[in-house]
Amino acid sequence: AGAYPERVPLDLSPFDDHLDAPRGRGRLRGHPHVGSAGGAACGDEIRIAVQVDGDRVTDAGFEATGCAAVRAAGSAVVETVRGASFAEAALVSTESISDALGGLPPGRMHGAAFAADALHEALGLATEHIRLAPAARRTLVAMSGGVDSAVAAQLALDAGHEVLAVTLELWDDAGTDGTRSCCSPQAVTVARSLAHRMGIPHVTLDVRDGFRGAVVDDYISEHAAGRTPNPCVRCNGMVRFDAMLALAESLGAARLATGHYARIAWDEHGPLIRAAVDARKDQSYVLARLRPDALRRIWFPLGELEGKSDTRAIARAHDLPVAEKPESQDLCFLAGTRAPEFLARHGNIADAPGAIVDESGRSLGTHPGQHRFTIGQRRGLGVAAPLPLYVIDKDPSANTVTIGPKNSLETKQIELEDVTLHRDANMIDRVKVRYRSAPVGCRLSAATLTLEEPVHGAAPGQTACLMKGDAVIGCGTIAVPLRREVAHAG
Repeated sequence: AGAYPERVPLDLSPFDDHLDAPRGRGRLRGHPHVGSAGGAACGDEIRIAVQVDGDRVTDAGFEATGCAAVRAAGSAVVETVRGASFAEAALVSTESISDALGGLPPGRMHGAAFAADALHEALGLATEHIRLAPAARRTLVAMSGGVDSAVAAQLALDAGHEVLAVTLELWDDAGTDGTRSCCSPQAVTVARSLAHRMGIPHVTLDVRDGFRGAVVDDYISEHAAGRTPNPCVRCNGMVRFDAMLALAESLGAARLATGHYARIAWDEHGPLIRAAVDARKDQSYVLARLRPDALRRIWFPLGELEGKSDTRAIARAHDLPVAEKPESQDLCFLAGTRAPEFLARHGNIADAPGAIVDESGRSLGTHPGQHRFTIGQRRGLGVAAPLPLYVIDKDPSANTVTIGPKNSLETKQIELEDVTLHRDANMIDRVKVRYRSAPVGCRLSAATLTLEEPVHGAAPGQTACLMKGDAVIGCGTIAVPLRREVAHAG
């Protein structure tokens, strides 16, 4: 008599168990490596912190407000990753979080999605503390969520490599369409989902600050100065590859693979960028700023393919969901917007009407702003003439745009600035003055390019890709506007 009845343990579902006894709630509060997600009108928000030491997640914690699904998902993540290897934590997906909770119904899957987003943001912040032992067959693959990078990852898997994936978050702008960009928060989510579908651990790196300073600010200032910049060349040479190679070092990866159509050639001095087998898809131009020492650890698996049809065929053969995904034609930070609107919003470069003049200075009409035009442009001039007219010069100080016939764009001499050479200048025998232009025979003396045949529309600010055969020897920036007195030189 008087004895307490024996307690019968409750048979809780995994979901209710995590709600009843949340793992790690409040742990690591104030820790620097914390990711957050949610915060929508419904009030669901989650913060997940991770502590990484060497190759393991040594501790984790979470805080959550809102519905039960978000709170349970936070607890499930902490239980999953605490004590796990970094690679295991980088494999945690929305689906695996749902599975850990016994399978969430559609109405509660947002809790798992928010928890996955917060976890991977935290893991990205913690990469400074990752140290994996080097492995000769470990490859880090840059994944954008498109077919090219997915096939690059698949080819690494097929070669027997231990593959990890990275996606860079470069730009986040409510004024653009993140679903059409390769580096937005939305693109990161797509790329992570694709990597996990392929069984590949995924890491997100936030390099928005570096991208803004080295690429976007330059894009704005160059347009204000009447020039036509090459943001992709700068991004590859100054932001993307540096960040990914540093991560590869931390992850002990012997190489970094990307989905670019290019190859690497070796001579007695070391590696150089080389054009892809398919000249129509060749991207060696946008890689011209890469340092030769960086190339020792870079692999372009698509460089030997015959073209995009081969890439899509490989994707179909492996049932990759991006096999038919269309290519993006936009600059990543212009997706879903237009350059003039972007320049006005981020660079305070507003339209300012000015004169359209001919080569003698006679006014032919007006334009909305010189920043809307580039050397060689034909469409959108708003001037009627019996023969096609092109932009042949711009003067940002006077806000004038000079137009003329196509032959006024011809030049056989181009001045360069910011010249970088990877080999002796005497080796240079060809140059590409635009991304999609054909190489032209040339020689370089000091900073002056003398061409074997005239080119049309070499625009100041564009990259001159200096080559020997199909190998990139260096690059420079086109410096001198093509005024009429220059056009027929040589």
